[in-house]
Amino acid sequence: MAEIGIGIVGGGYMGKAHAVAMSAVGAVFDTKLRPRLEMVAATSDASAERHRVALGFARATADWRVLVDDPAVEAIIIASPQETHRAIAEAAFALGKPVFCEKPLADSVKDARAMVAAAETSGVVNMVGFNYIRTPASQFARKLLADGAIGRVTWFRGEHTEDFLADPQEPFSWRCDGIANGNMGDLAPHPINAALALMGPIDQVMAEVECVHEERPGGRVTNDDHAQIMCRFASGVIGHIYSSRTATGRKMGYGYEIHGSRGAIRFDQEDQNALWLYKAEGPEAERGFKKILTGPAHPDYEPFCLGPGHGTGYQDQIIIEARDFLAAIAGGAALWPTFRDGLAVAEVVEAVFASAQSGQWTPVTQV
Repeated sequence: MAEIGIGIVGGGYMGKAHAVAMSAVGAVFDTKLRPRLEMVAATSDASAERHRVALGFARATADWRVLVDDPAVEAIIIASPQETHRAIAEAAFALGKPVFCEKPLADSVKDARAMVAAAETSGVVNMVGFNYIRTPASQFARKLLADGAIGRVTWFRGEHTEDFLADPQEPFSWRCDGIANGNMGDLAPHPINAALALMGPIDQVMAEVECVHEERPGGRVTNDDHAQIMCRFASGVIGHIYSSRTATGRKMGYGYEIHGSRGAIRFDQEDQNALWLYKAEGPEAERGFKKILTGPAHPDYEPFCLGPGHGTGYQDQIIIEARDFLAAIAGGAALWPTFRDGLAVAEVVEAVFASAQSGQWTPVTQV
């Protein structure tokens, strides 16, 4: 086994999740590379030191450049605001250091394309963080589709709905300012990624993007609260994607439903350890959706628990990401989802905004 020094830019919500994942991944998956939490970067010396102590890093800094340049930091995880992603990634690639970047890849298509170019020119391992698609249930759904378990797919519906801004009296915050911080920059990339992973490329979109509560205590909202997207996939299949941060009652409403000529699949992240499968076979009176509880027979479940139905959780998705990132580094080749996969999501987001402005179907290739 060999150690690898990990540097994480950002010690907050996602920075903590990645630090915990890197601390646990070797024991869970018996990885060839064993992470060492070398350095964490934050916006001030005080917050960086606080994260260092809490998360178990060897060192801390208030300057991400110090982290990237340090020879003991051999791989970089970017968990900072999206407007910082490009500069950090380009600096790391210039030094030949692998990069894992949280979604969305960047705050604009222009920067996302530049990051892909830098990654592919350097030839260095790169990965973007879309964790929800990595649950054992969703991995199994991908396998079912690949195996043709529900026949020819005819329709897709995906969503990511939460209610953290459903209350119009919720105070104005950074999430309410700037297009990149709105629903289309925060929540929508997840169901778009799910659609691409489950169904393949999206050819064109027809979309509406809306701010539900334009005024909040403390400021005027400058970005979107929710969006509805009709889409046609390159395969010819039609579908619909909805994302919202004002969906009253929904806490983690990442889900999808897929219809096929011989069956259907349903999934809801609020019940993430179950997949619902319908097969059009047998007597009509006995047909119905079957609830499949995930267990050791499903992808990436057994390393966490030997008991079927006991379940995995949010943090386990991040540990699976950590396993894949380390495996890519050890193997010397990027694994899905790469920066190019992150760019594919960014291009769909851009097409959604273009369609919402024009009121017309918009090919993704036009952006």
